[in-house]
Amino acid sequence: MIDIKHIDGLFNPKGVVVVGASTHPGKFGFVALHNILSSGFDGPVFATNPNKPEILGIQTLERIQDVPSGEADFAMICISPNQIMDALPELAKIGITSAFVVSGGFKETDENGEALEKQLITKAEECGIIIAGPNGQGLVSTPVNLCSQIVSPYPPRGDISIASQSGNILSALMNLSRLSNIGIARAISVGNQGQINIADYLDYFLYDSETAVVVIYVEGIPDGRRFYESLQTLACKKPVIIIRGGSTKSGAIAAASHTGSMASDFSIFSAMVRQAGAFLANGVESAFNFAATFSTQPLPKGNSVVVMTTAGGWGVLTADAISGTNLELLRLPDDLKTTIDSMLPPRWSKNNPVDLAGGETRDTIPELLSVLLKHESVDSLIFLGLGIQGNVARSYFESPYANEGTDRMANFHASQEQRYAESIIDAMKKYRKPVLVSSELSFADPNNPGPKSLRDRGFPCYNSPGNAVQCLSQLVNFAQAQNR
Repeated sequence: MIDIKHIDGLFNPKGVVVVGASTHPGKFGFVALHNILSSGFDGPVFATNPNKPEILGIQTLERIQDVPSGEADFAMICISPNQIMDALPELAKIGITSAFVVSGGFKETDENGEALEKQLITKAEECGIIIAGPNGQGLVSTPVNLCSQIVSPYPPRGDISIASQSGNILSALMNLSRLSNIGIARAISVGNQGQINIADYLDYFLYDSETAVVVIYVEGIPDGRRFYESLQTLACKKPVIIIRGGSTKSGAIAAASHTGSMASDFSIFSAMVRQAGAFLANGVESAFNFAATFSTQPLPKGNSVVVMTTAGGWGVLTADAISGTNLELLRLPDDLKTTIDSMLPPRWSKNNPVDLAGGETRDTIPELLSVLLKHESVDSLIFLGLGIQGNVARSYFESPYANEGTDRMANFHASQEQRYAESIIDAMKKYRKPVLVSSELSFADPNNPGPKSLRDRGFPCYNSPGNAVQCLSQLVNFAQAQNR
């Protein structure tokens, strides 16, 4: 078991040295240095290259021992496997206590590679250095503005943390973070888990005050019992979402050649995840949606939900989706019906989903949101139809017949969409109840002022009611587990 304080050195280093910096923009040693500098890391940055070129304004140093002792405690290692053994003692002498090994050619290749990896870990332990990887893309730690990786996505700051056995899966999750403006705290490509395994990162995320939600991608688990214990302990305190690779025979074969992992039986694995209290997602997008929900929404007190819609068909589909979950479509109490009657024209649905039937005025949506959420029988709300007025605005802005009148109406519609989005977030915060918004315009027209206003404030907009329902269902599950 790795000491939590040592893992903290990976994510909160006081200084960084890139071992094997390169002048070539296509080499790992260049990309790693570039990303560390461009993300604005808070501490000193050093780089080594035997030819001592200047790279990105950094004067590289010929040897590791030329790095000032005590100035850096983390190394991003971008040299070949056969050079790393000699580098580790030199790194220890200048005060390095943790390192990420980018290089491949270890146990993911063959028996010789596996033997080499064991030698690497033995040497690191002798030198008092913990090794992340090898065969990984690096790590991100937004609280200290660190992007120490050989790929480029650097997400906004938030409270979701990720540990992934696949570098590309990690990148995909960070790309979704950038797209949605829902931020990340820590993210690491665990590679072959030579020394630090997934369970160690779970232990760290429990300890880490910057982490509120955890996502992990796993293919194989070196120690199943240890993994379960760490997962269960963490899942009691923070929501944990798991993506599992190698759930089929073909996937298991691919996993073995990817990170040298042997995948366990999927039915056993999924039962273990449920017993631990974590959530198994069926893909990257689903996992990120779950994480975004936990990151941005308060926990509901119960499972009763109201659907508020400006588009009737979406309400029907949402009701269908709710019927297959642990959620309960609330039967509207008489006092709530009476209040809604006073706010909407007679043609409204008189039921839940609350279909406005095009009867909203300038202030109806913000006022009705407040009426619904403050009622004691309502635990959560799903809002449908955001962006419809923005769509009208877009048609006017793009019209060959645009004139002063259509421009004025388009601007009004756009401002209303922004107002609706802001009122949704404000109501959620005021009443401390989940409000999930679904609109296909979140991806069909990302610049629509409704979904865009949510995104600008770091609030999710789900691309279908089914996604929103599944995320709310998981939120209720976690809330109920916390109550127990």
